[in-house]
Amino acid sequence: MHIVVIGAGVVGVTSAYALARRGHQVTVVERLEGAGLETSFGNAGQRSYGVVYPWASAAMVRQALPWLVSTDGPLKMHLPPSPATVRFLLASLRFAFAPGVYGLNKRAMLQMGVYSRQCFAELEQQLALDFDGDSRGVLQLASTPAMMAEYRKTAALLEEFGIAHRLLGPIEVRELEPGMTGDGPLHGGIHYETDGTGDCHLFSRSLAAACSDQGVAFLYGHQVERLLCDDRRVLGVRLCQPDGAAEDLAADAVVVSAGCWSPMLVADLGLQLPIYPVKGYSLTAPLLETAKAPRSTVHDDNFKVVSTRLGSRLRATGFVELSDFRRDTPQARLATIRKSVASRFPGCADLDQASSWTGFRPMTPDGPAILGRGPRDNLYLNTGHGTFGWTLSAGSAELLAQLVDGEPSAIALDAFRADRFRI
Repeated sequence: MHIVVIGAGVVGVTSAYALARRGHQVTVVERLEGAGLETSFGNAGQRSYGVVYPWASAAMVRQALPWLVSTDGPLKMHLPPSPATVRFLLASLRFAFAPGVYGLNKRAMLQMGVYSRQCFAELEQQLALDFDGDSRGVLQLASTPAMMAEYRKTAALLEEFGIAHRLLGPIEVRELEPGMTGDGPLHGGIHYETDGTGDCHLFSRSLAAACSDQGVAFLYGHQVERLLCDDRRVLGVRLCQPDGAAEDLAADAVVVSAGCWSPMLVADLGLQLPIYPVKGYSLTAPLLETAKAPRSTVHDDNFKVVSTRLGSRLRATGFVELSDFRRDTPQARLATIRKSVASRFPGCADLDQASSWTGFRPMTPDGPAILGRGPRDNLYLNTGHGTFGWTLSAGSAELLAQLVDGEPSAIALDAFRADRFRI
């Protein structure tokens, strides 16, 4: 079967690999000039299988206003908000306070995280991929006693799912991360022992090369103008080639993995996907002294900034910003990220030589990704992973391939249905 995958971010490339392994002929169409150049390019670098959770929560709503008015607060919003921003916020509020929804969604996402960890392990056994990957775990810091109390509650759920973790006191935290000599407040932490790290961009490129070796075709610099459909099936896609010429590409099935641009592709079919481009920022800097740097990934809950060791580099990432598709990079955002690094790992990296990045995470208003069939028999969706695309990509790719081949799904997909947003 010839399957067209739209999007060569980490989700699209892992989808292509999973389908090609099953013997399908796969063509990946990407509007940019290579794999992993959009949301996958400068993300936090963590594969946090045990740290997946819905965006829409009552706790987030209570913290939102103080965060918005704080200079270093992790939540920002362009004013006045656009209609799209208002719709996203209202939908998020509805899901945040819907009885039981947050708990069900968190369990579904954790289940996918556990499965994705398994799929990543198998993938790394099959292929020799070069992406500065490691598996030393993810550490979440507690800057307050209240945060430490939240981690104790979280630990009970992790026990239920068999997710390896340890609750740590301040001394144990510093033993685990001896480079953390900064004066940031510290009351302990929780360590997710089997979580991993890695450069998502390098992974996407390396896996795309492995896909090409297996016969997958990549059409870079090609824009999908629209899906070609009849009342029952997708017949193919209409492309705009790099020279502007139109081309129709026939397909037996189509997978939409275009991140924040996915809604535009299915709107004409009557499916409204409420995916919003939540903006984030990162700095990537060469390490100065490896002994002063994080060993793996460290979440600073004080600034809501994640610092990750990627080989000889430091990646520091932060902010949830609601500003539609604005690509500007306010220096105040980068200054906050620098403050976080200095408060935890002073002198570890040459932040003056850091490269900055801003990108858009494809967020759904309730949190779970969109994974399943679309409004045509042979149309599939694997998109909307928000901040967890890197973490969940391997698992969601295998689940997609199972669906395409008509196999029973390894986990329940009810929480990921595309039609769940209908009121």
